[in-house]
Amino acid sequence: MKIIGVLGGMSWESTSIYYQLLNQGVRERLGGLHSAKILLHSVEFNQIAELQHQNNWQAAGEILNQAAKGLQQAGAEGLLIATNTMHKLADQVMQGVSIPLLHIADSTGKAIVRAGQQRVGLLATGFTMEQAFYKGHIQQHYDVEVIVPDKTQRQRVHEIIYHELCQGEVKANSRDIYIDVIESLRANGAQGIILGCTEIDLLISGQDTDMPLFDSTALHVTDAIEWMLGD
Repeated sequence: MKIIGVLGGMSWESTSIYYQLLNQGVRERLGGLHSAKILLHSVEFNQIAELQHQNNWQAAGEILNQAAKGLQQAGAEGLLIATNTMHKLADQVMQGVSIPLLHIADSTGKAIVRAGQQRVGLLATGFTMEQAFYKGHIQQHYDVEVIVPDKTQRQRVHEIIYHELCQGEVKANSRDIYIDVIESLRANGAQGIILGCTEIDLLISGQDTDMPLFDSTALHVTDAIEWMLGD
């Protein structure tokens, strides 16, 4: 089994899901007392979030780049960035790092192609919905059109992520808001929905909607387990 390095803490709520799913997946594959070989660097998210909202991505990237180098030096053989938004900085994070990065948009894009879908909606932070680094990656590499909610809906989706989900708060009225946004995306031609923030699966699951959901966290972990246990 290869050792996976995880850049986490963005937020720790979703990183705990990564840790749980990685270990559960390895145990399901290997049985008994088997668990995942994980090296985790958990950042101080308030610092990262402030840099995001100050548009100081360079400084945030430097923090994650140093963390990635530390994971490699500690023995990690591959790397997960346990958040969709910070894949905006994937190239900067991997500067001077020679181990492979398992990109979350690849995990998501492959799943959409397997499902035979060509137009999907995206729920995520405002950064991920409005910038091209995630949508563009999927569109370029997997020929899938990614659409997003309108401006007012994007703002509300973003606020719920940072002010509630990242702080461990799961509210029924926020779930209702997300379901309304999903229905708007369906009306705009979406065949499925990307849960493109690693906290969203705290709020939305397949029990809440009949729309096909592409849970980026679970898909990322599945690819990581395949890589860890592969040849």
